[in-house]
Amino acid sequence: MKTQRPYPEYKDSGVEWLGPIPAHWVCGPIYSRYAVQLGKMLDGSQITGEHLCSYLRNVDVQWGRVNTYNLPQMDFSPADRIRFALRRGDLLVCEGGEVGRAAHWLGELDECYYQKAIHRLRPFSPAEEPRFMFYVLLYAAKLGVFVAGGNPNTIDHLPAEKLRKYRFPFPPSDEQRPIAVFLDRETARIDGLVAKKERLVELLQEKRAALISHVVTKGLNPDAPMKDSGVEWLGQIPAHWSHKPLRRYTQSMCDGPFGSDMKSSHYADSGVRLIRLQNIEQGYFDDGDKVFIPESHFQSLPGHDALPGDLLVAGLGDASHPVGRACLLPVHIERAMVKADCFRVRLDQERLTHGFTMHFLCSSAARAAVSDQIRGATRERMNLSGLASIGILVPPISEQRAISDAIVQQTAKLDALIAKTQRSIERMQEYRTALISAAVTGKIDVRQPPASASGVDMLVSRPRA
Repeated sequence: MKTQRPYPEYKDSGVEWLGPIPAHWVCGPIYSRYAVQLGKMLDGSQITGEHLCSYLRNVDVQWGRVNTYNLPQMDFSPADRIRFALRRGDLLVCEGGEVGRAAHWLGELDECYYQKAIHRLRPFSPAEEPRFMFYVLLYAAKLGVFVAGGNPNTIDHLPAEKLRKYRFPFPPSDEQRPIAVFLDRETARIDGLVAKKERLVELLQEKRAALISHVVTKGLNPDAPMKDSGVEWLGQIPAHWSHKPLRRYTQSMCDGPFGSDMKSSHYADSGVRLIRLQNIEQGYFDDGDKVFIPESHFQSLPGHDALPGDLLVAGLGDASHPVGRACLLPVHIERAMVKADCFRVRLDQERLTHGFTMHFLCSSAARAAVSDQIRGATRERMNLSGLASIGILVPPISEQRAISDAIVQQTAKLDALIAKTQRSIERMQEYRTALISAAVTGKIDVRQPPASASGVDMLVSRPRA
């Protein structure tokens, strides 16, 4: 495969994270090329309405884009309007939060300012290309350059004095623009491919959800006699099915201990597994975040245990992780207990299986039933009695098992295709990062035509998932 050519000669940049750079490039502090100005301190007491104007907050500056919708306003004095005005070509860099997050101001508003949580980088010379600097900042931030020791927990601010002293690569002015244009073009192509793949994942997930919802509400026999369920969101159901509250089929239900009975200070490196909200996903148990408690503390809190195969339900959620999502506790976890806002349900499996109930709760058909039990304004919450009151469809036990088996078989291919597509997305994103790194550090010379097809073309040519 053809590749982009390197520069003919390199030198040590003197900066560890940069490594060697082209011999004719300069490595220097950002203050040598850009004026760094922190934004205006917010002061509600000074709002008089004499010159109200929109200003940007930290949250309005995202990677490569700036939100200008429904911005807040405050007063800017004549001196403030000179000092904190934004001009086309300025770079905006976040001082806190995700330190170093940057965007290019393109003059989206005729008049706009910015608050103290943002740095404004303005080139001293019109020959400088801010778009090149944007990609340098993107690479540095993703590498963790602005975070002490590479640990995001050790610092959450990027003071102006510190930012000014960071050393970055600076190609000659006539090279900065070709690099920026190259990266604009190539990253746009990658982003377009990623967007198509992400849309494919969404469609596959919608198809998967629709398949599950259909079989848990209509069954596997398309010719089965139907009856009115008496529930608007359920509609017609097989005539031989029943619709009853979950509580009628439980042997026991519990939630986790609240308050001081279970805190992070109780956690241990081994012992009894603690089931938390982040472990409960839609239809599967996320085993990646493991927390344990000592046996002695487990024994002091009876009534919160969970056994392999038990049904686990989340009582707290948001848009991406809805209340009522359910999974089964894996068989390899022999001793466990649930934490607050996590419910353990043990059913009479001679009448209602854990597997069928999990699929029903995870289906879109059950969303309305769960929503009737949700409480809370800021975060959606459901209590244990609300879960017990949810109406569950109950086919004959043999049919429940057949439905669960059919769901596993029919979703296996979809799950494999989703996983394959997600891996493809990850490869594209990794290539995007590598491409930016290579271009802004001079590992490739984008002024020259590639010796063959670009890496993007290599990605395009791969079989689609």
